[in-house]
Amino acid sequence: MKIREATDNDIKYLVEFNAAMAFETEQKQLKTDILTKGVKAVLYSPEKGKYFIAEIDDQVVGQLLITTEWSDWRNGYFWWIQSVYVKPASRRKGVFRALYQYVEKLAEETRGVCGLRLYVEKENHRAQQTYEDLGMRKTHYLLFEKEF
Repeated sequence: MKIREATDNDIKYLVEFNAAMAFETEQKQLKTDILTKGVKAVLYSPEKGKYFIAEIDDQVVGQLLITTEWSDWRNGYFWWIQSVYVKPASRRKGVFRALYQYVEKLAEETRGVCGLRLYVEKENHRAQQTYEDLGMRKTHYLLFEKEF
């Protein structure tokens, strides 16, 4: 398995995977034109985030997005793991684990990064167990939002 930073050659996979994830997790149909612009915004503006790709036998099988959050309490950045998707045929084969470990190592080697965070569906117990197995722990925070 190969993990690498995404390039503009990966836009079709990133759009496809994000759309599939939104439908799979929230039954949400994303607008392809808006999603494509959002993916390109990340790829062409590194301050917005960074996508990573997992490949097996030169086939793209998974993705992960990192965005940042400044923590004044820690004087450092948390890297938020988002937009995680693994193609169904490649699940339970260590794809997410490889992506996570790659990003974890990169975060530990990057000055100013103080930790990793992610959010997960409350009922997705399999994913929660995976995150705990990787050394992450549940926090006491709940997530609130207001979309515009």
